[in-house]
Amino acid sequence: MRHALAALALAAGATSVAAEPEAVVEQPRAFGYVVGDVLTQRVLLQLEGHEFAPPALAEAERVGVWLERRAARIESRPDGRRWLAVDYQLINAPQALTTVNLPALELQDKSAGVSLKIAAWPISVNALTPRGAFGAEGLDELRPDRGAPMIATQPIRRRIAIWSGACLLALGAWLGWVAVRSWRAASARPFARALREMRRLDETAPAAWQALHRAFDHTAGRVTHSATLPALFERAPHLRPLRPQIEQFFAQSGELFFGRGLPADRISVRALCARLRRIERRHER
Repeated sequence: MRHALAALALAAGATSVAAEPEAVVEQPRAFGYVVGDVLTQRVLLQLEGHEFAPPALAEAERVGVWLERRAARIESRPDGRRWLAVDYQLINAPQALTTVNLPALELQDKSAGVSLKIAAWPISVNALTPRGAFGAEGLDELRPDRGAPMIATQPIRRRIAIWSGACLLALGAWLGWVAVRSWRAASARPFARALREMRRLDETAPAAWQALHRAFDHTAGRVTHSATLPALFERAPHLRPLRPQIEQFFAQSGELFFGRGLPADRISVRALCARLRRIERRHER
């Protein structure tokens, strides 16, 4: 009997040696949380009557799907005891009532060779609002507090019509001005008028050559012939690129009206007039 009691005492002593010290924890309430709530877990930094000094505190980080842990801090109470405070914030909203666990922690005091273990703590988290408030027809879906205000669109449509009409009117006026300008240029400019006359004539006819002569006279502001060509190019320098062809025209024109007639290699007065008209049109801009 005595040996049995001794064995039981030894076994109890071994169990007490093997048993780990329990941390004193102030847990947050276990229910009534929604997304955005912050809950605080406090751990007494004391082990078997001795102060417990962890070398490092828990860092801020995301903990699983539901929680984010903020940086831990140490708080002192009026009684002189120190508590480790750890804040957790809910960062996800469940669709229905759900149980979420605050993670387990282990604090180590390496200098003393001991550690404090904090077990996981369950809390319940609910959605901010249910999917359907009531089962009655028309009340089961979420709706805004009030409808968006109606905007009178008739004044807007009227202003759009007015400004669109003004834009089209301005565009039409500009196109009309361009058309009139082009028509006036085609009817009033010397080489444009000569080219229009030549369309009804054979380019070998004297009347066609005379029409081009009149165009040169109007451009130079005086009667133009071979001797006065420098005055023409001085007044209309934009014609200088065609100077060889113009001099050839005046030389062959002299043969037509005062000599033996047009040579076999005569120039095309219609083609020359068309090139002069293109230069004239560019010079108008």
